[in-house]
Amino acid sequence: MNPPALETRGLSRRFGGLTASDDISLKLERGARHALIGPNGAGKTTLVNLLTGALSPSAGMVLLNGEDVTKLARHLRVRRGLARTFQINQLFANLTPAESLCLAIGERLRRGVRGFSSVGRDRTVVDEATALLERFGLIDVMDRKTRLLAYGKQRLLEIALALACRPRVLLLDEPAAGVPDDEREDILAALAALPEDVTILLIEHDMDLVFRFAKRISVLVAGRLLTEGEPAEVAADPQVRAVYLGEGGHG
Repeated sequence: MNPPALETRGLSRRFGGLTASDDISLKLERGARHALIGPNGAGKTTLVNLLTGALSPSAGMVLLNGEDVTKLARHLRVRRGLARTFQINQLFANLTPAESLCLAIGERLRRGVRGFSSVGRDRTVVDEATALLERFGLIDVMDRKTRLLAYGKQRLLEIALALACRPRVLLLDEPAAGVPDDEREDILAALAALPEDVTILLIEHDMDLVFRFAKRISVLVAGRLLTEGEPAEVAADPQVRAVYLGEGGHG
């Protein structure tokens, strides 16, 4: 039997007297479409930082495809197939989408050390970048500076850059945050079209997006997992309705 794509065991993180993550045990099977929700201050971003290696845990373990990666640096987790997007875009404002993707692919292939002038002439790199630009609806803006793109396009570019790493597990930290309503459907379509063999953990406040995307949901409150289940189960849970979804729950 294959191990989970991503697993935590008793994962905790303390900042002095504050416990931001408290004994979190979580399993994502291969190909999962899993959402992590919770009110502001629940510890969602802290958990993502623990998963990616941006923070070290006070206790517990992180396993990637059965391998203990708890002490591995961030770049080594990326090489083992773990990628993420950020709640606030982490993009190169003065590069174009084509340049950014070629550099990311070149780095993965260990061909990016000489910059875009080198990898931009590599047919393997260019073909893969073009495919990602097409998949995420970025062909028409591929040569425009990233800082000039509509915000929804910037969010799509960040997801495309994460996929350029060829991840086996992808952590999406609020991909719809700040995206205008008229661009949200592009984000939803992009998420729906993500490769089925990539395991996805979605951290999101937008409940419409969560319930349209996720097959399973975990609820985090005050650094602890409150409950986990299928969307209908979570929406009907009285504890969840009280602390997060509100009295009316999700329709």
